Amino acid sequence: MTEREFAIDVVRRLREAGYQALWAGGCVRDEFLGLTPKDYDVATDARPEEVQRHFRHTVAVGMAFGVINVLGPRSGEKAPEVEVATFRSDVFDSDGRSDGRHPDSVVFSSAQEDALRRDFTINGMFFDPLENKLIDYVGGREDLQARLLRAIGNPAARFAEDKLRMLRAVRIATGFDLAIEGATAEAIQDMAGEITVVSAERIAEELRRLLVYPRRARGMDLLYDLGLVAVLLPDVLPMKGLPQGLPSAPCGDLWDHVMRVLDLLGPETSFPLALAALLHDVGKPRVQVRTPDRYTFHMHEHVGRRVAEDICLRWKLSNVERERVLWLVEKHQFLSDVRQMRTSKLKVTLAHPGIRELLALHRADALASGRTTDHVEYCEQLLREWTETDLNPPPLITGHDLARLRLQPGPLFKELLDAVREAQLEGTITTSKQALDLVQQRLEASADRG
Repeated sequence: MTEREFAIDVVRRLREAGYQALWAGGCVRDEFLGLTPKDYDVATDARPEEVQRHFRHTVAVGMAFGVINVLGPRSGEKAPEVEVATFRSDVFDSDGRSDGRHPDSVVFSSAQEDALRRDFTINGMFFDPLENKLIDYVGGREDLQARLLRAIGNPAARFAEDKLRMLRAVRIATGFDLAIEGATAEAIQDMAGEITVVSAERIAEELRRLLVYPRRARGMDLLYDLGLVAVLLPDVLPMKGLPQGLPSAPCGDLWDHVMRVLDLLGPETSFPLALAALLHDVGKPRVQVRTPDRYTFHMHEHVGRRVAEDICLRWKLSNVERERVLWLVEKHQFLSDVRQMRTSKLKVTLAHPGIRELLALHRADALASGRTTDHVEYCEQLLREWTETDLNPPPLITGHDLARLRLQPGPLFKELLDAVREAQLEGTITTSKQALDLVQQRLEASADRG
C-alpha cells in the first residue's frame, strides 16, 4: 500500500467511525499543483485518544497539540505513515511568554477554525479524497492560481505566532515560484529583526532547504529585499555595491556575481556546495585594493574561509557540513592554474571526496565571470584517466618504518613522510625500498646541513 493509498484509507476509516476527516495542508497544495506530496496529513474532529482507539499502530508525537502518527501495514522497507491532527485553534498568551515558535496551548475546534490558524492560504486548504472535493475557507485556490503567497488573516499576527514563518515564506515562494503578496511582504520587512528568537538550528534548516532549490538565487534576493539577510547573514552585505570588473568598465557588483554563480550550479546541488557558492567571495570586501587599472583581492579565499567558519558555527551546522563548506571556499580558485600544478599537489585535491562539488563551483564561477572552463574539463579528463589507486595509493612507508630507524616523532618525522608521499604521487618512487632510500638521503642531507 502506498502512502497515498494509506492516507485515503485513514480518512475512510475515520469517516466510517462517524468523524470528519480531510487531507490538510501541504499535501493538498501539492496535489492541486500536480506534484507528488512528500507526506500526507489528515485533519479530523476525532480527539487524539479516539484516533488511537481506531488504529492499531500509532505514535503519540504531540498529544497536547492533538497530533498522532498512524502507521500502516509494512510494504518493503518502510511502513506508510500519516500524521493525524485534531482540528484546533492555537492560543498565545498575551504576556509574551510564547517562544515565538509554538502556541502556549491549543483548543480543539472546527475545520474552518483550524484553517484560519495556519500560515499561508495555499497551505490552509482541505481536500476530501473520498468525494474528490476541495474545501477552501481561506482563498488558497485563487492565490495558487494567481501564483501568490499570502498570509492567512493578519500577516503580522501570523508571524508573531511563529517567527520562523518569515523564513518559510521566502522558502515556499522560492520553491513554488510565487510572488509574496504586498501586505505579507511588508509585515516580514517590519518584523525581520525578530527572527533571531528562533533557534539557530531551525533557521539553518530553512536556509538549507532554500539553498538546494534551483531558484536559490531568487530566494537570496528575496531574503535581501525583505531585510532578513541583514539579520541572518550580515557578513555578506558588503558584497552589495562592491564593483566587479575593471575600474574603467565595471560589470555589476559582487552580489550580482555571486547570484549568477548560485544560478549556474544547476538543479542537483548539495547544501554545502550552495552555501560555499554563496560565501566563496565573502572575503573580497575585506581585502580589496584598488590600483589605477584594476582591483585586487589577495588572500580573499583564506579570509573567506574564516568568515564562512563563523557562519557555520553560528548556524550550528554539523562538523561534516562545516568542513566541506570551508574546504570549498578556501579552494574555489585552487584549480585555475591546474596545468602548471605539481602532480602530487593535484592528486591530493582530485582524491578529496568533495572534488565533484569543487569542480561544479569552479565551473559556475568561471561561467559567471565570462572565463573559460578549460581547467574544469582538464580535471574531469584526469579523473577519467586516473584510477583511485593512482590518486591515492597505499603509503610506501609509515611512521612505524621510521621508528624502526630509531627516529622520534617530531617535525623531521613528518617532513620525511611528506617527502616520501610527494615523491610517490609524482611517480618518482614506486617501492618501499626506494622510499627508505629517499629517507636516508634526506637524513644525510640534514646531517650535512647541521
